[in-house]
Amino acid sequence: MKVHWRHIASANNSFAALAAACEVHGYNLEVARRPRPDVTCYSLNSITGQGYRDEIAGADCITIVGGPHASACYREVAQYADYVVVGEGEYTLPALLAAIEEGRDPPPGVATAKGYTPARHTVLLDGYPPFSEVKGYIEITRGCPFSCGYCQTPRLFGRCMRHRSVDEISRYAARFRDIRFVTPNAFAYGSDGIHLRLDRVERLLQSLDGRIYFGTFPGEVRPECISQQSIDLILDHCANTRLHFGAQSGSDRVLRRLHRGHTVEDVVRAVDLCRENGLIPVVDFILGLPFESDDDQRATLDLVKLVTRAGKAHIHCFMPLPGTPLWKSRPRSLLPETEKVLGKLALGGRITGSWMDHEIRFFRRTSHL
Repeated sequence: MKVHWRHIASANNSFAALAAACEVHGYNLEVARRPRPDVTCYSLNSITGQGYRDEIAGADCITIVGGPHASACYREVAQYADYVVVGEGEYTLPALLAAIEEGRDPPPGVATAKGYTPARHTVLLDGYPPFSEVKGYIEITRGCPFSCGYCQTPRLFGRCMRHRSVDEISRYAARFRDIRFVTPNAFAYGSDGIHLRLDRVERLLQSLDGRIYFGTFPGEVRPECISQQSIDLILDHCANTRLHFGAQSGSDRVLRRLHRGHTVEDVVRAVDLCRENGLIPVVDFILGLPFESDDDQRATLDLVKLVTRAGKAHIHCFMPLPGTPLWKSRPRSLLPETEKVLGKLALGGRITGSWMDHEIRFFRRTSHL
């Protein structure tokens, strides 16, 4: 049975991980630019989800769809795809391929038009390689203990953090000159995500040989985790001159509504620590949140201006994602003064991202990357 992977640029790292997992079970995923027999697999996010619907529905082959969009909207996607892998795919996708090949019913964790039985497993990261022949970033941690209202991560992977072992990370990192990681919070490596274990972070960094980029895309950190001790780890072991973290809002009221788990003061302190230690802070913000008042938006704009005196801000407008508490919410509009200030900062090269077009967030590379 031939198995193909539909090339979608935003899903390259998913391809690297799932191709490696399928290879363990004897299945080779061949890259395709269109649906190909016998089986074609897709990984879709909330931007690409609708764009491939007609192609999947009309495909003259067996179609398997996964990714954050399919996982959150599996009932809808199962109406036009043959199978939907819900959540983690390392175990489920090879098990589904075996079931198709042998003419059996799909395993738990797969939705069809007939119904869905949830998976009964959690993926152990050390049980699967982060990549094989096709290189990808090394995922060192999965899951997040926080429950930010706009974020799909804890809904897809749970709130219990799971870590790949230092030995496994070091083994795969040896294949890179520049080493980058996938993690929801790099400084939380080896911990529960709330009570940091920086001794374990240090052990990881000491085990690596190469140019290490830690706390930058695609493995940012949280502002309350930035301390002199954590910054010293970057200065002593890493090559990056930037530290990337999320503020999201300049209003403590909004941060509480989002369940962010940090304050505006934490963000300001993190920016100051970066500046004092010669690191450039790159800070994420979300504008247009549904419960954001005019004063809240102005407070966020003030924080953006503060950040851009010492570093850069990455801006995007709120986009409701399926499966999150804010999925049914509508973005609020930006104030004219907000658009004016953001435009001026953008012209000066102080901010990146887009507050007008969501697709830029996924498809256009900007300097913070």
